[in-house]
Amino acid sequence: MSDIKVIGSYISPYVRKVLVFLETKGIGYEIDPIAPFVGNEEFARLSPLKRVPVLIDGRLVLNDSSVICQYLEDKFPEPSLYPRDIADRARVRWLEEFADTRLADGLIWRLFYELSIKKRTTGVAADAAVLQRAREVEIPAALDYLETQVPAEGFVFAEPSIADISIACYFRTAQFVRYEIDALRWPRVAALLDRAWALRAFRTLTRFEECSLRVPLAEQRDALRAAGAPLTATTLGDGPVRAVQFRVS
Repeated sequence: MSDIKVIGSYISPYVRKVLVFLETKGIGYEIDPIAPFVGNEEFARLSPLKRVPVLIDGRLVLNDSSVICQYLEDKFPEPSLYPRDIADRARVRWLEEFADTRLADGLIWRLFYELSIKKRTTGVAADAAVLQRAREVEIPAALDYLETQVPAEGFVFAEPSIADISIACYFRTAQFVRYEIDALRWPRVAALLDRAWALRAFRTLTRFEECSLRVPLAEQRDALRAAGAPLTATTLGDGPVRAVQFRVS
């Protein structure tokens, strides 16, 4: 049994960022993969904003993926996922923030939410105008900027960092609703994503993500356990579905 526990769904890009961190650093953990927008009173106590991920390390409870990743980096410094140079560290934090806000807004809250979560949680069909603007305006604008920030080869810096991980996490969730980058228009970003997704940590999580997508909610824990997911003994995901709160950090 691990002292470190993560609360949050495998399909969440914010949760995935934390899990990739843990997997890359070889840190043992257990996960309570509660579905988006559910959670009982204990979850609400641990996460006052009712967001995932939540990380529990012994008696310490942390919220927000960026805060959690910085904590993990400080506690488990090797292999480092932040550059040593202070200017470079500032730049990767900015790219992480860009992913958590601008990419999340277009890829998750305008695209993935409309096509996947909205109908299941509200019964309302996707808004065609929102989808069109996301595909034609918001996501292309974000990609245009990223294309100027990532290298033609390798990662943003010499080794994989929080910047590469963050960017790849959002596009991974967008794949679940069949979004693919135009590699001719944005070749650098497309190549970076292929390199990031080929990392062992991302590949390890793939089978658990697929379980979460294809299995009904009531059967997910059993399916994930059978697939080898390191599940907690109990879950906080037995509460009612909550109203959507934009940003699941």
